[in-house]
Amino acid sequence: MDKHLVIGVGGFVGSHLARYLLNQGEDVVGTIRWNEDLSRLDGLDIKTIPMDLTDLSACIRCLQVCKPDYIYALAAQSYVSDSFVNPIATLKVNVEGSVNLFEAIRITESDPVIYVASSSEVYGDVSRDELPIKETNPFRPANPYAASKVSVDAYAYMYHRYFGLRTIRTRWFSHTGPGRTMLSAENSFARQIALIEAGKQVPIIKAGNLNSIRTIADVRDAVRGIYLAVKHCVPGEVYNIGGNTTKSIGEVLEYLCSLSKWKDLIEVEIDPALLRKADVNLQIPSCEKFKAATGWEPEISFQTTMADILQFWRMKVGG
Repeated sequence: MDKHLVIGVGGFVGSHLARYLLNQGEDVVGTIRWNEDLSRLDGLDIKTIPMDLTDLSACIRCLQVCKPDYIYALAAQSYVSDSFVNPIATLKVNVEGSVNLFEAIRITESDPVIYVASSSEVYGDVSRDELPIKETNPFRPANPYAASKVSVDAYAYMYHRYFGLRTIRTRWFSHTGPGRTMLSAENSFARQIALIEAGKQVPIIKAGNLNSIRTIADVRDAVRGIYLAVKHCVPGEVYNIGGNTTKSIGEVLEYLCSLSKWKDLIEVEIDPALLRKADVNLQIPSCEKFKAATGWEPEISFQTTMADILQFWRMKVGG
């Protein structure tokens, strides 16, 4: 049986991926950080290995113990706002951590298929005549997180080209779902609605840029796509992946509010603190290359995703 190593298994995407892999009957091992909250892994029967990506020797030991056939490099500092506050830490975790992993694979002479999570953020703010965004679109990173992913993307290509590592790069566009505690726009809105319903917040939702347009996928569709990527995509190549539903952030907020009994009382207030220094306003991908390689199509509707997110936050805040 093949062994699948999920780097960052306790995270939002990592935990959903682990659950999907187990349901496929795969042998799953995951890396965790010391003292990490592993509540997302409740009920999952997987072996975990403590590993700090910024420690090359720890990466080498992990590979020697695990001997994986597939590696999913998902651990990252992925919060854009935090990347402005801590650009050095973002670089250290995302870039140095990725290079440590690639070096560990090279040093141990391993030969796994390596799923590398780049990001649609590498494209930055594009003009309408560039839509839909193809893999050949130029990079215009608008924040330190995006810049770190440009570097990870380039290192993954270089390690394939010059050292033969079987890296597969994907640039995922917005994907979300239940269990995400990082307060991306839709999760921030859902959390505030849940707090309002529970009587723990006045009926005013704080929001940032409502005009940004995103193509949205469900994380459960995303992890199915990740599994198909390692099975069918070509090492050394890069693939855009995204959903079929395109909405402005304002439309996402409007739909989430429509699901609440408080919908007629809720007001929206723009909070300057939530506005990015440089925002990405058009994130609409061309996913034809990935779909041609894998046959993947999103299956979970936008409406189901949003309802599940809101229900997750209702349970979390005790409403």
